[in-house]
Amino acid sequence: MDENSAIIEAILREDGLATNLNGHQSQDSGWKTVSYTKRRKNPPKNSVQPSLTAFHDSDVFRSVDQHSEDRLRRSREVAAAAAMAAALQSAFRSKQHSYDDDSGAESSAGAVENGGAVEKKVKPKKPKKPKVSVGDVASKMDADDLAAFLLDISASYETHHDIQLMRFADYFGRAFASVTAAQFPWVKIFKESTVGKLIDVPLSHIPEAVYKTSVDWINQRSFEAVASFVLWLLDNIHADLEIHQGTVKGSKKVAQQVPSKSQVAIFVVLAMSLRRKPEVLISLLPIMKENPKYQAQDKLPVTIWVIAQASQGDLAVGLYMSTHMLLPMLGVKSSSNPQSRDLILQLVERILSSPKARSVLINGAVRKGERLVPPSALELLMRATFPAPSARVKATERFEALYPTLKEVALAGSSGSKAMKQVLLQIMKFSIKAAGEGIPDLSREAVDIFTWCLNQNPDCYKQWDLIYLDNLEASVLVLKKLSNEWKELSAKTPSLEPLKDTLKGFQQKNEKELSNGEHGARRHASLKDADKYCKVISGRLSRGHGCTTSKVFASAALAVAAAAGFALLFPNLQSSD
Repeated sequence: MDENSAIIEAILREDGLATNLNGHQSQDSGWKTVSYTKRRKNPPKNSVQPSLTAFHDSDVFRSVDQHSEDRLRRSREVAAAAAMAAALQSAFRSKQHSYDDDSGAESSAGAVENGGAVEKKVKPKKPKKPKVSVGDVASKMDADDLAAFLLDISASYETHHDIQLMRFADYFGRAFASVTAAQFPWVKIFKESTVGKLIDVPLSHIPEAVYKTSVDWINQRSFEAVASFVLWLLDNIHADLEIHQGTVKGSKKVAQQVPSKSQVAIFVVLAMSLRRKPEVLISLLPIMKENPKYQAQDKLPVTIWVIAQASQGDLAVGLYMSTHMLLPMLGVKSSSNPQSRDLILQLVERILSSPKARSVLINGAVRKGERLVPPSALELLMRATFPAPSARVKATERFEALYPTLKEVALAGSSGSKAMKQVLLQIMKFSIKAAGEGIPDLSREAVDIFTWCLNQNPDCYKQWDLIYLDNLEASVLVLKKLSNEWKELSAKTPSLEPLKDTLKGFQQKNEKELSNGEHGARRHASLKDADKYCKVISGRLSRGHGCTTSKVFASAALAVAAAAGFALLFPNLQSSD
């Protein structure tokens, strides 16, 4: 490039001289000085000014012009060649820079020569990492290695069970680090799986020896530490679920992202903790009921999975959580839909289908002062099982299948205890109300439950007396049942005196209401029916009492007659003695 520049500069200098000569005419007046065009700031000192007399002849000027044109043509060719060389060199530099780049990308600046374009080189693809499944990792886990690790952390953090549990979770986190979210799409699995399949995710992959080593070690941790640990794991799952679903509307704070690779470990460790210490879930129930994030509709599959894990360890805990947390959702319109109802029923059906579930649940109907099926849950179940004919749905038959066992659990307990007395009074309130709603099947079931309560505790009659006039139509149905089924009911009643006193009170109220006359025809008819059944039952009570008295006197008379006959047969027995 330097040699080309020098040639071009020399040609241009000569062209400047020729131009100056052609631009001036000789004058007769004498000599005239001709100035050169300045090409450099410091011209050579030995430069001289030529005289025009040397080029006076016209032929000389013609040869100079021709020579100038030749030099101009050559300068243009040299300039074009130099431009081409510069373009080639620039392209070379650009391509060399592309080859040296770390990304290894190919330069797209290809020179076009003779109408042909240089082909682009294809970027080589990076080799894909092998896919690792949950089962692949789980099959390689060593129970002895885990036992040694647990022994070490138990000694290192002897009094800090919470730290031990965190290290325990970290062990499984490192083990499953190679399992990507694509290999464990838990959100999709939870949406598409039934409860029967969901309950074993992902614990079915864990070897039995590893599982037993883990749960035995968890059993030795404190209740409080395990409860806090379970809540921490559950919060991590909910945080990851929010990431999959996007930021909650109206929430300014974005949930902290949990690494997807740790999700397998979190589910595994949480499942083992709940199965070994299921009762910790009951201690967390107040937190889960008060915090909306545990009750949202999109969180239901996670809640179902958690309760299902606990039920694997204790059926009573599973039913307790189902009736206290899940069944109330069915009474809320926003969360009561076919999908939610189906998931909840699947869980309860699985619990009740377990071997010896009925006997286990009835014997454990009360747990630490709390009933597995509280009165509120019984009312909800009763209404779902006996709806109006027009309100029946596909799930009604499933409720009908579950209701008998759940009703037994709800009514189980010692009738004479104070706690059971309060339960009976609560059941009486909603059953007498349901009996008067005019739905045939519901009324029949409510009357049966109300009558059962009367036979369990004498104080229930006092409660009935208080609510009698406010629930007159329902009370008529109860009186009618007592009248029609008197033989069976009277045989089950320990004492008939409370009923006799209650009926006297009803008759007095009926007479007062009828004499008042400030009621409609329907209420008047109900009062008449109630008074009629009260008299019928009172008459049976009186006849029963009279029969009992006659039997006593007859027995006494027979005893006296027997004694007299004995004296007549053996008159000399006493004298001989």
